[in-house]
Amino acid sequence: MTQELLLTVMEVRTETPLVRSIRLARPHGEPLPSWQPGAHIRVRLPSGDDRSYSLINLSTDPRATTHPDAYRIGVRLEEPSQGGSRFIHTLKPGDQVVALPPANNFPLNPGRQPVVLIAGGIGITPIMSMAAALAAEARPYRLYYAGRSRDQMAFVGDIEQLCGNGLQVHTDDIAGKFFDVRGLMASLTADEPVYCCGPRAMIDAAIAAAKEIGWADGRLRFELFTAAAPLSGDHAFEVVLKSSGESFLIPADKSILDVLIDAGKDPLHDCKRGDCGICQVNVIEGVPDHRDYILSDAEKAEGTKMQICVSRSKTPRLVIDL
Repeated sequence: MTQELLLTVMEVRTETPLVRSIRLARPHGEPLPSWQPGAHIRVRLPSGDDRSYSLINLSTDPRATTHPDAYRIGVRLEEPSQGGSRFIHTLKPGDQVVALPPANNFPLNPGRQPVVLIAGGIGITPIMSMAAALAAEARPYRLYYAGRSRDQMAFVGDIEQLCGNGLQVHTDDIAGKFFDVRGLMASLTADEPVYCCGPRAMIDAAIAAAKEIGWADGRLRFELFTAAAPLSGDHAFEVVLKSSGESFLIPADKSILDVLIDAGKDPLHDCKRGDCGICQVNVIEGVPDHRDYILSDAEKAEGTKMQICVSRSKTPRLVIDL
């Protein structure tokens, strides 16, 4: 079992009216596990649930991530909040939190080509760490950072210092329109890998553009920064665990994963957004309603596996291999 970390809040900074950064360290300054750009920690909430937050770094000193003495996260207060961002925004120096060591579902693995980084809103948190790592290795890259207005864009001044001419900032209020993800992707002609992190609309646009333009699988790499939410018309359904025969009612406003956790089960999971694949299970009976970003269209059509953190059921009953 993964050993938990007891961390003390060392510093709280207000980055924008809705974003705070929190610096966390062990109580006596003991070294922390290393991490790589794209990594996150899962912070335990008072409810017993947890939320994942990207680790951020703007230093080009490799020891900042290979031998860290503190972790830093940036969290936007969401309205309505499901508890995570509101809890983080109540923290003050001296408070303690429990977290799992860093895990990485969004690793930076650049090839020989220049790297293109795209961030929307609070999606800048893993992207800025990638920029710092590329700058430290003198690797060519460009970072596109989009937001509604400059005063809502966290860390923008620090990122400008880090990236210099390698940064392009887009603000909707000045440009008069949303950031054109498709236009940018269509302009790339050297097989540059693209790392994109942001809200669902940005990710959906990037995925659609990659398919339309005909990009090879894996060229677009992304992480979603929007929690799953119920959709209009969602209904309750039954889930049965093959191993035990136990049956659970999944209400319209809760996921399969959350219901199982509430029942004392411990299924593997991480992101709770449908973009990491860790909670995937095989489907024995029933037709899943896929809402993830992992499975291909062909895999979704087969209906033999699903991500239980976001996907639901088109049939009144599902039997899953758990």
